[in-house]
Amino acid sequence: MKTEKEKMLDGEIYYANDKALIAERTKAKKLLHKLNVTEYLMNGNARNILQQLMPNAHKRLYIEPPFHCDYGYNIHSGENVYFNVNCVLLDAMKIQIGNNVFIGPNVHIYTATHPLNPIERQTVEYAKPVTIGNDCWIGGNTVICPGVKIGDNCTIGAGSVVTKEIPPNSLAVGNPAKVIRKLNI
Repeated sequence: MKTEKEKMLDGEIYYANDKALIAERTKAKKLLHKLNVTEYLMNGNARNILQQLMPNAHKRLYIEPPFHCDYGYNIHSGENVYFNVNCVLLDAMKIQIGNNVFIGPNVHIYTATHPLNPIERQTVEYAKPVTIGNDCWIGGNTVICPGVKIGDNCTIGAGSVVTKEIPPNSLAVGNPAKVIRKLNI
């Protein structure tokens, strides 16, 4: 029999208020408090906090606090990744971010989603992974929805809501985000 965490990580319906998951989110929140309140600057202490919070992120990760996530360990990143202020990553499942990715202020990346049935939604949820390729720029106030893949060398315009896959070398904008042109890379 699978644990609720195993179900979550496998993309199955799971009970988010499981005691073990609550404990993991609480641990993340305590680390985020240290990052967002106590340190608030990217220094040696902040880097140590990030290593504890996001052990699967490259050490060349830069975050402008405040920053928010659910678990932290589901955030995987390459090197030279930059998060501007007020980013929110709901990482119930893996968020894979490539190398040389710049993420603007107030960007939200969601893996968590919920059943459409309102009765089921009261007790369970599920998650879908998000992937952002190498050399991408995600404009401020963008929302990336569960299950989305953004290819290499993409630019997502500010304020976009990305609900579907964006192919490599694309400029996508709008709500919902649509590719408006290919980028000559």
